[in-house]
Amino acid sequence: MRPFTYERARTPAEAAAAATREPGAKFIAGGTNLLDLMKLQIEVPTHLVDVNGLGLDRIEATPEGGLRIGALVRNTDLAADERVRRDYAVLSRAIVAGASGQIRNKATTAGNLLQRTRCPYFYDTAQPCNKRVPGSGCSAIGGVTRALAVIGTSEACIATHPSDMAVAMRALDATVETVKADGTTRRIPMAEFHRLPGETPHIETSLEKGEFITAVTLPPPMGGRHFYRKVRDRASYAFALVSVAAVVQRDGTGRVALGGVAHKPWRVEAAEAELPRGAKPAMAAILDGAKPTHDNAFKVKLAERALAAVLAEARG
Repeated sequence: MRPFTYERARTPAEAAAAATREPGAKFIAGGTNLLDLMKLQIEVPTHLVDVNGLGLDRIEATPEGGLRIGALVRNTDLAADERVRRDYAVLSRAIVAGASGQIRNKATTAGNLLQRTRCPYFYDTAQPCNKRVPGSGCSAIGGVTRALAVIGTSEACIATHPSDMAVAMRALDATVETVKADGTTRRIPMAEFHRLPGETPHIETSLEKGEFITAVTLPPPMGGRHFYRKVRDRASYAFALVSVAAVVQRDGTGRVALGGVAHKPWRVEAAEAELPRGAKPAMAAILDGAKPTHDNAFKVKLAERALAAVLAEARG
């Protein structure tokens, strides 16, 4: 057991200030990822800032016609919200495809976005991992890579982002709202929120030290048919080998984001112009530059087939 101190924040700015002030501080809400990593001593915070009492658990309409989702809205409540199911069905379907009912009851919107990008070697503290110990090396490269990334990788990391919800958020062009210790706020597009590994895979988001997520905003509904197709090794409680979040319009145009293939939710907006031509040219453009390993080369074809199934269903 590693000792740590604990406090309950009263305001978002106070939470950010506490996390900035205390070295090794972490926010805790549902704790569905953090507590697991603390038990394995992968995460060893010296101070926990409890943010559950901040009242950020509401889903509200925005003046622009979208939705503002509080950072502490539980995944179950978000997926079940009538407005989300009607206007942002890809998000509702993605959340239900993730984890288990018990975890969704505890997991929060902000916590879901902040899940550690990881692989089996990240969990094994006997193995070198640049995410756990920067500069120690990547055991996954040259190891068992079946479930790992095929694009957006680097010589330092080939782990995949585990979230289903974040893939749908990326397809919907969501925006992350934050507050810093000095009370200033920021809006971060989902496209810029998660980072590729580069030489610093332990830095997974664009958040600054102590910066606290207060909400996620969705733009006005874009219509079309919404799909979330998740291919995994078992029917539930498993990360995606490949997932496809798609919003498809009547004319065949649309948006597509992929999960299970990269260090972050993967979307290439320029490639979406190929959607009306079919899954093969669209996926070739989306995964242009992919560097699969011998173990996970099947993911390239699997992604194409998953998108083909979505487009076939969209055509009715």
